[in-house]
Amino acid sequence: MTSLKHAVGSVFQPIFHVVGWMLALCYDLIPNYAIAITMLTIIIMAVLTPFTIKSTKSMMAMQKLQPEIKKLQQKYKGPENRQMLNEEMMKLYREEGANPIGGCLPMLLQMPFLFILYSVIKGLANKVLIHGVLTSVPRYIPTSSKMYTSLTASNGQIKAFGMDLNLKAFSVHSSFAAQIPFFVFVAVAVALQYFQMAQMSNRSKKNGIAIPSQQLMMQRFFPIIFAYFYLVIPAAVVLYMIVSTVIRIITQDLMFRAGISNPNKGKDPTLEPGEPREIPAIEAKPSTTKPAASKPGVPRSSSNRPSVAKPQPNSRSKAKRKRKER
Repeated sequence: MTSLKHAVGSVFQPIFHVVGWMLALCYDLIPNYAIAITMLTIIIMAVLTPFTIKSTKSMMAMQKLQPEIKKLQQKYKGPENRQMLNEEMMKLYREEGANPIGGCLPMLLQMPFLFILYSVIKGLANKVLIHGVLTSVPRYIPTSSKMYTSLTASNGQIKAFGMDLNLKAFSVHSSFAAQIPFFVFVAVAVALQYFQMAQMSNRSKKNGIAIPSQQLMMQRFFPIIFAYFYLVIPAAVVLYMIVSTVIRIITQDLMFRAGISNPNKGKDPTLEPGEPREIPAIEAKPSTTKPAASKPGVPRSSSNRPSVAKPQPNSRSKAKRKRKER
């Protein structure tokens, strides 16, 4: 297990140094740990935002397809039709540009960055025993940076707004009052994540789209799972999650306002939200059979008239016809 951990760590070492260098650069601009982490988060989210947009579109497309998916499930019931059902569903996904796992893409992409940032924060608070004294020796950041000097001066404490961002909610704190801000961080992170997921659901309800039961379950239980996760990681990483979730909320709101993720965009405006578009029937070709001849003096009925209307004669042809009748 130790060898595996060492192998994984050696692979990520260059990335740790790059992220540490970026964090130190942000601190050089504004010497505040919380602001530096916020600036680093904005840079990371600028890279991830295109994936967030793509994921949001995919989630809305999946919600739009729920009625069609249910029809396919009813049509291909039973284990003997499982393969046919999968083929038809994949065909439907391709035609509509939907991805079943697209909604999980932002969270999946966040996990490596959480691991990287956790490792970098742990490296910033690194201490070694020198001459019998625990001394702060930060890792992953340049030794010539302001952050390195500040960390060695504070003995590895990542102090910002009265909080040591290297500590966790259940770490040893000087007092219960000093511990409260860490629980507030966790509560804010969970509330924002719930709001971000509810933002998608409320948009779907507004457009008259049925919300999948899986999405409702995720909306209820994911914040609880992540609440535990936020309690056991440093407050600096929780701050990263708070800022990144706020950016995702703003991104989704701008997408909704611009109509980029509107599943009803391009539909017939006369339809009600959620009402399926009716496929127009193919117009039948006019019959090639000759209509039955009518008897002299009896006007031809409308049913015997040919379906293709003849062009109306102009005024000159009418005058010629009258002269002939005379």
